[in-house]
Amino acid sequence: EYTRATMSTPARVRLMLSATMVAALAVVYTHAQFGNAPAKLNTVRLADDLFVIHNDFVPGNTTALVTNEGVVLVDDKFEIDHDNIMAMLKTVTNQPVKYVVNTHYHADHSGGNAKLQAMGTLAVASDNARARMVATKQPGPQNITFNEHATIHLGGKTVELYSVGFRAHTNGDIVVLFPEQRVLASGDIFANGPGTSAELVDYAGGGSAKEWPKAVDQALKLDFDRVVPGHGNVTTKAEMRKFRESTVQLRTRVHDMAAGKKPRAEIEQIHATAAAFKRILGRSVKKVPALRGKTIVNLFLEPSTRTRMAFDMAAKRL
Repeated sequence: EYTRATMSTPARVRLMLSATMVAALAVVYTHAQFGNAPAKLNTVRLADDLFVIHNDFVPGNTTALVTNEGVVLVDDKFEIDHDNIMAMLKTVTNQPVKYVVNTHYHADHSGGNAKLQAMGTLAVASDNARARMVATKQPGPQNITFNEHATIHLGGKTVELYSVGFRAHTNGDIVVLFPEQRVLASGDIFANGPGTSAELVDYAGGGSAKEWPKAVDQALKLDFDRVVPGHGNVTTKAEMRKFRESTVQLRTRVHDMAAGKKPRAEIEQIHATAAAFKRILGRSVKKVPALRGKTIVNLFLEPSTRTRMAFDMAAKRL
């Protein structure tokens, strides 16, 4: 005999939010563990002149446009991955890297800058991304910055750089369009695949769950067919559009909770997830710098929203 269990809408909301936030916290924890050893890399060919240097999960993807005057890279992983990136490039070209474009300031996308700059490469990013790198004393701050739009012309080929115009993963996110190949490198405003697709907001870096869907909207206005996500597998514009809808759903549901439209019990249910998460890790999440002093929900809500939350009564701190 088969019995189909049903779940009330509030219960489904609690379960969805709890599962999503546990997954996202697991991603943050795992990010903290990477960068100590080189990632295992492989090359994905998108066109005769366009390649992705890919790895599972973390660090971020690297995209390489090959021209007869040099290579344009988008993102360069951790510093420890530099030698392996260069080895992978040697399998497709002997041209030097002329430019590296960082989609944002995080070290799993910009960690190789200093070593590339020592080889004569110019690093490029948004004004805000460079400011964050300087403020956080990261090596390899960019040589060239821009505010809204910039273009790289190299070897008869064109690379278009666009600010997304809104805060998302950080306040300095950009996307990179390869118009001839109809490919977009999205940075971390979009991730695709198991273990990579949680919407992680870097509030210290100016990110915003509230504005994230608008940032994706700006990217979707561009003319492309395929997407190299910040993390995960190359996919289509249609999948990026689906991801955009998921950011809206999460923003709306969490905002409703924050604004007091959900019962206190539902907020407490989210925070009960913290204990389970600590058991899964086998260690206190207080030891993870990115989580220290955080509550589960305030990883997802920008400060203006957090001030309206009744966490003094409803939430335990990690």
